[in-house]
Amino acid sequence: MLQVYLVRHGETVWNAARRIQGQSDSALTAKGEHQAKQVGERVKTLGITHVICSDLGRTQRTAEIIADACGCSVTLDPRLRELNMGVLEQRPLDGLSEEEERWRKALVDGTEGGRIPQGESMTELATRMHAALNACLDLPAGSRPLLVSHGMALGALVSTILGLPAHAERRLRLRNCSISRVDHQQSAWLAEGWIVETAGDVSHLDAPALDELQR
Repeated sequence: MLQVYLVRHGETVWNAARRIQGQSDSALTAKGEHQAKQVGERVKTLGITHVICSDLGRTQRTAEIIADACGCSVTLDPRLRELNMGVLEQRPLDGLSEEEERWRKALVDGTEGGRIPQGESMTELATRMHAALNACLDLPAGSRPLLVSHGMALGALVSTILGLPAHAERRLRLRNCSISRVDHQQSAWLAEGWIVETAGDVSHLDAPALDELQR
């Protein structure tokens, strides 16, 4: 059985300011750095052999902190990037027009084919996230990888493993530096292949991120 740990990056400046990031980038806050260190403390005894992250700065920094605790190097995989949010990237969440808010809501309210202009659909996101996860099957026997990615990206991955369509209503909360685990296994009482063991665990964190305290 292959166990793969999934971690969302730490809190960023734009998370705290409620700005849309997508594939644009902003640095981790001091709290985000602290959260990443708490993940490292949590997982350093789990035998992590590979730390793989998206090529965006916020995931790279989170991964570096975790990898240092685990004694691993960091490998970049662009397939683990956040959803491309097109023309809304870098925009303040509270400053969208009614039309722009409809575009954004279509990504989370179950709209099939929802897409922000010049951005990706949830189906396209889930497809590349599954490709990145399945690449872990090619790692040497006995590997225990940890992937560092993003909220929408990991949500699409976990939800589709559970059998939901990629465009399904978004009802899985994955907070900054939450830890999830998926296993590739064979069981008499579970579907063959990837299954979800845990999702969104934040028991290792001592306080919520600023964007989770705001309405």
